Amino acid sequence: MEVKTSLLDNMIGVGDMVLLEPLSEDSFIANLKNRFDHNEIYTYIGSVVISMNPYRSLPIYTPDKVEEYRNRNFYELSPHIYALADEAYRSLRDQDKDQCILITGESGAGKTEASKLVMSYVAAVCGKGQEVNKVKEQLLQSNPVLEAFGNAKTVRNDNSSRFGKYMDIEFDFKGDPLGGVISNYLLEKSRVVKQPRGERNFHVFYQLLSGASDDTLKKLKLDRDFSKYNYLSLDSAAVNGLDDAANFRTVRNAMQIVGFMEDEVQSVLELVAAVLKLGNIEFKPDSRSNGGDESRIKDKNDLKEMCELLGIEQSVLERAFSYRTVEAKLEKVSTTLNVAQAYYARDALAKNLYSRLFSWLVTRINESIKAQAKTRHKVMGVLDIYGFEIFEDNSFEQFIINYCNEKLQQIFIELTLREEQEEYIREGIEWTNIEYFNNATICDLIENNQTGILAMLDEECLRPGTVTDETFLDKLNTICAEHQHFESRLSKKFLTDHSLPHSCFRIQHYAGKVLYRAEGFVDKNNDLLYRDLSQAMYKATQSLIKQLFPEGNPAKVNLKRPPTAGSQFKASVGTLMRNLQTKNPNYIRCIKPNDKKASHIFTESLVCHQVRYLGLMENVRVRRAGYAFRQAYEPCLERYKMLCKRTWPHWRGPAREGVEVLMADLQVPTDEFAYGRSKIFIRNPRTLFFLEERRRQCLQDLATLIQKIYRGWKCRAQFLLLKKSQIVVSAWYRRYAQQKKYQRIKSATTLVQSYTRGWQARKLLRQLKYQKRCEEAVTTIAAFWHGTQARMELRHLKQEARNKHAVTVIWAYWQGTKARRELRRLKEEARRKHAVAVIWAYWQGLKVRREYRKFFRANAGKKIYDFTIQRIMQKYFLGLKSNMPPMSPIDKNWPTRPYRFLDGAHKELRRIFHLWRCKKYRSQFTEEKKAVYEEKLEASELFKDKKALYPSSVNQPFKGDYLEISKNPKYQKLNSAVEEKVLLADVVNKINRANGKGTARIFLLTKKNVFLADQKTGQVKASVPLPDLASVSVSTQSDGFFALRLKEGSASAIKGDFLLSSEHLIEIITKLHRTGAKATDKEQINVDISDEFLVQFKQDKVCVKFIQGSPKNGNSASCKRKNNRLLEVSVPMTA
Repeated sequence: MEVKTSLLDNMIGVGDMVLLEPLSEDSFIANLKNRFDHNEIYTYIGSVVISMNPYRSLPIYTPDKVEEYRNRNFYELSPHIYALADEAYRSLRDQDKDQCILITGESGAGKTEASKLVMSYVAAVCGKGQEVNKVKEQLLQSNPVLEAFGNAKTVRNDNSSRFGKYMDIEFDFKGDPLGGVISNYLLEKSRVVKQPRGERNFHVFYQLLSGASDDTLKKLKLDRDFSKYNYLSLDSAAVNGLDDAANFRTVRNAMQIVGFMEDEVQSVLELVAAVLKLGNIEFKPDSRSNGGDESRIKDKNDLKEMCELLGIEQSVLERAFSYRTVEAKLEKVSTTLNVAQAYYARDALAKNLYSRLFSWLVTRINESIKAQAKTRHKVMGVLDIYGFEIFEDNSFEQFIINYCNEKLQQIFIELTLREEQEEYIREGIEWTNIEYFNNATICDLIENNQTGILAMLDEECLRPGTVTDETFLDKLNTICAEHQHFESRLSKKFLTDHSLPHSCFRIQHYAGKVLYRAEGFVDKNNDLLYRDLSQAMYKATQSLIKQLFPEGNPAKVNLKRPPTAGSQFKASVGTLMRNLQTKNPNYIRCIKPNDKKASHIFTESLVCHQVRYLGLMENVRVRRAGYAFRQAYEPCLERYKMLCKRTWPHWRGPAREGVEVLMADLQVPTDEFAYGRSKIFIRNPRTLFFLEERRRQCLQDLATLIQKIYRGWKCRAQFLLLKKSQIVVSAWYRRYAQQKKYQRIKSATTLVQSYTRGWQARKLLRQLKYQKRCEEAVTTIAAFWHGTQARMELRHLKQEARNKHAVTVIWAYWQGTKARRELRRLKEEARRKHAVAVIWAYWQGLKVRREYRKFFRANAGKKIYDFTIQRIMQKYFLGLKSNMPPMSPIDKNWPTRPYRFLDGAHKELRRIFHLWRCKKYRSQFTEEKKAVYEEKLEASELFKDKKALYPSSVNQPFKGDYLEISKNPKYQKLNSAVEEKVLLADVVNKINRANGKGTARIFLLTKKNVFLADQKTGQVKASVPLPDLASVSVSTQSDGFFALRLKEGSASAIKGDFLLSSEHLIEIITKLHRTGAKATDKEQINVDISDEFLVQFKQDKVCVKFIQGSPKNGNSASCKRKNNRLLEVSVPMTA
């Protein structure tokens, strides 16, 4: 990959417009087009970056590009937005200078993307760490939220910002981000009720209907069909490349990361749904009996659903749409509204509701992303605001937007000249005044407190009597007619100018003339919302609505007219200008190349128009008025040292002296450059191009010389290699030849030896074979003789064995005969004995039957059965008596039943025995022990199968006074301060909201109060009467955290609720539950068991969330603050 060391290396066109030669508007546009065609979308004007929107993705924002521009000089690489972001960040970090980055341009020019690139670059190059990454993530995730609520699809841009945004990012001394503050300017709230053809309402409406779940839409009483809402345009509801459903999920995730609570998100969605419902309310005329006109609502279903969403009584809002109350000092006048006025009131409420919601979102985001530390911070501001706008029909919005751009142009010229002058003075160069167009007179025409257009507009709005846009225009024609930048048909110079209608006026801005239509100026400046609607909104039960309409509070009625939109914007712009004056400015001028939002198309007329109203030519002229190019001595000498023999290849002295020698040797005229303290200043770009041309020629000569030396070295190396190779080849060949000769001699010798050994071996073999045949013949003869002898012996043995077997068989037959005779005799004798026994038994039975027949009657069988059963039962009870289980109530042993028919009696006896021994066990209890068991029983009812900590507390006795308050002399002062009997005394940890850490406190419970005292001094820190205690909240897990929730409005609730932790949580909550019921004589204190609950700390509600994890302190739970609205408790995972 090619490594660039200067902006001038391999430059396409001219990278810095200050060096453009010749300088004209045509050459300026041609240079931009040339670079745009080669995908070079960034160009410099000194330190100003021009950004062309490519309308496609380019591979110039990768992590490798971030590393390439990191800690590099501004002019060291090709123009890029990363170079400006890096310069601003390093100036802030290393030189402790607050920075601001001003991004301007018309809609669709890429301002929003440019601000995202700046923020992502700063996030990539600053420090790392858990807290730093969290801050960076919150700053970056604020963008999707603001874009959803403040951006919309327009004809020029699918994601156009319809508000101005200024973000101050705060850094610590190391350059790590700590937080930020966002300011918003002039939200285009008229878009809520009406959109031009081909444009959409704000993104959030379409995202909600497309991406929300069916349950969410049902709760919000909405339908997915866009056509059912009057405020949503249908011709551009779907936009190519925008996935509203996916963007809705992104926005929900971003709101969670920024720190929005779930109930806050729900409230915001309810307000968005209410705006949609508000647009569906329609009115019809209704004549009164006195002949006056009034309006009625056609279909009250949408009104009803809207009121249910916001918690407003339907009749109150319905009256506010039908009547208007005007208050004077001592009287009120109520008038009816006709249909036109009712529609005006409806649209005014919708616009105010949405714009105030947007302002609340900005404030809420600021609460989450603001820096927590109170030390001095370094600040980098990023301004993303409308560019200069010239439309066919320009109204009040374009007027104040262009006024803001006039102020930005004014501060741009002033700061640029001031920066130029400061550099000249710093370098010791003589400063000459520069002629430029000063637009201060235009700013004065608009903002002068006496004769300015805004002042006259406010005066006209506040004037009693009939006030219209025509009277405002007449006033302008009277006061501003002679101003050189104001044009009207009533002025003498423009009486015959038919391009200037009578209902319009024209202002000659720095960027060109703009024709403004006076229609709507007065109404839009008034921005009036009827007091009846404000008061109706304040009566809503939803807390967010009350915050958005504080003027509706009847207790704070202010008869003073609210400030106008123009005066508010003028004050905001003034604050912004003062803020920018204190920072070092950096500029990004965004230009869109065409109106078709297509890549590779460059419309010269459109670009020329933007170049004019951005004042880029003026900027180049100001920059070139003195010296067009400047460079530090070291890089200048390093770049051009090859042009002089005295400085090439190494200069041993100071860099400035080397540059002086170089310029003298090149015979550059002395009036073309000047020497500063650390830089050389070149007046004309031609001089720089002359140096670059000489350098290019010299580099070619040097390249030729290097090639010549290299080729000679390469040939010599090749020759030496060949010579060395020839010697090696010769040596190897001689070795090979000797080896072949040796192999031939060795082979011949081996052949002779083998023939000789073969002859000797064959001779020996013949001798051995003859000897072996002789030995085999002797062996054969001996074998035959031995075989004959063996067969004769075998026949003799067989004859002898046959004789012995015959004797054995005869003897066996004789023994068998004797045994069978004996067996028959024994069997006969046994049969005789058995017959005698049987006959005797029958005889004995006959005698017994005859003897006992006289004792038996007809029911003898039943008596025998009853006797048998009685004997079995007697045996069963005697056995049960000897095997009775222990007297312990928890012993489950019981003897087994001997017979199945005793099953029922067996179970009943077991039940009766258990009840009896339980009664005996209870009779042994004292009153104190009985109370302990009642507490244990109540603890079981509260926590069994609900909290994981409960099983471990069952076998622990409830002691109550763990500190022995009455006996311990350390707590004598505390004991005397508490006059009542102490039911429970223990040490607990009070959780601090700021950092999640605990502080040891003594927890005392009496019959009427709860006390928290300092553990060291014994001083009572807080006292809460039990009637003021609303509920107690605990988690379902094995931690010891609990929250004491106080009743709203009670005297104890001023400082908020208490978040505590204790090792005896089960006992504390049980005693509180029992004692609280006795103290209040009403319902018992509620015990809420949930892994997520809210705790009121003074004015803020904080969510306490319990998760299973691995705490840092081992097996105990730990609490950690995640943001201003969330405390997270990590509980060890149970086995």
